[in-house]
Parts: sequence; C-alpha cells; structure tokens
Amino acid sequence: MIDFYTWITPNGLKIAIALEEFGLDYRAHAIDISKGAQFSPDFLAINPGGKIPAITDHATGITLSESGAILIYLAEKTGRFLPASGAARHHTIEWSMWQAASFGPTLGHAHNFLTYNVGMAPFAEETFRRDTQRLYETLNARLEGRDYLVDDYSIADMATWPWVSRYARHKIDLADYPNVRSWYLRLALRPAVKRGYEVPHVTGAIPLP
Repeated sequence: MIDFYTWITPNGLKIAIALEEFGLDYRAHAIDISKGAQFSPDFLAINPGGKIPAITDHATGITLSESGAILIYLAEKTGRFLPASGAARHHTIEWSMWQAASFGPTLGHAHNFLTYNVGMAPFAEETFRRDTQRLYETLNARLEGRDYLVDDYSIADMATWPWVSRYARHKIDLADYPNVRSWYLRLALRPAVKRGYEVPHVTGAIPLP
C-alpha cells in the first residue's frame, strides 16, 4: 500500500494518473494547500519542503517527494512506462526532466501572472506569455509525427499532460498547436487518466478544446 499526499494541482495529478496507470494500491490524502495544510507538522514530517505530492511506500519503507523522482521510482518499481535501457530510456527521462525543469515551472508562473494577478506586473505577464508560447511550440514540434513524447506512452506523457490540461489558464488555444491538441485528446480518453483526474476529489470534467 502506498500513502499518497496530494492536492488538485498538475504536479499532484501527474502522480494520481501514474498510480492509476501502474495499477498500484494507494490511499490518497488531500493536503489542501489553499489552507496551508502543506505546512502542518504532520505533513512536514513527510516532506520538510512543504510541497505536494509525496508518497510513502509501505512495501519498501521509502518516502519520496518531488513528482519527477516519484514517477521514476514508480516506473522502476513496476517495470512499466520507462524503458529499462537504451535511447528510449534516456529520452523518456529527458522529456520528463524537460517538464519538471522548464514546462511546469514556466506554466506555474503563467497561472500566477496571466490568470490570478492580471494587470499587477505587465512585464512579467508578457515574459511568461512569450515563454509559455515558446514551450508549447517546443512540445508541438516534438509531437510532430508522434503519438507520444517518446516511442510509447510513458512517464514523460504522464508528467506533461496535467499541465496542458490547464491550457485555459495559460491563455493558450490548442488549435494553434495541433500536434499537442491531438496528443492531449488521445490521453484524455485513457481510463486511468480519467480516474487520476478525480484524485483527491472531483473538480469537474477534463477540459476539452
């Protein structure tokens, strides 16, 4: 059994989707970051950084935070969605790290400046608007002629899809990025993605362009 500490954010959703895809038994614990629950003593004992998601795998005694590290751990635990060797493994890790280091952080800032604090910092708005468009262009180019980010569906797709599901907050029209749109809709049909999108609670249907 895995205890899964999460909230309704893209980083939380990527692990919820992964746990469903891997078919692992887990208990989801809602950590309401809007109320500061991530800074409670109980949660800080799990992740001193005070961020979701985090897991405790009682089969191994391992507690982990950082969504990218959790994805790799779950993939290696199950032997699924991450090739064991070769170029495909390296490229899967490459695109997972692209999401964690570039796509996710930039889009997080886009949420802040383009949706929640419009007009407060025009320079930041324009900076993150341009960077967001550039990263969607990168993703669209990668998906040219591909169904998935690497050869087969992998943790790289699981990592990236939940961020794209917030496209409205990025002021992005997916029609401008047809490869991304096709990939996004393809993954949205997966039963495990649908189930994971409802963890730790239902917030509404998956947005569809």
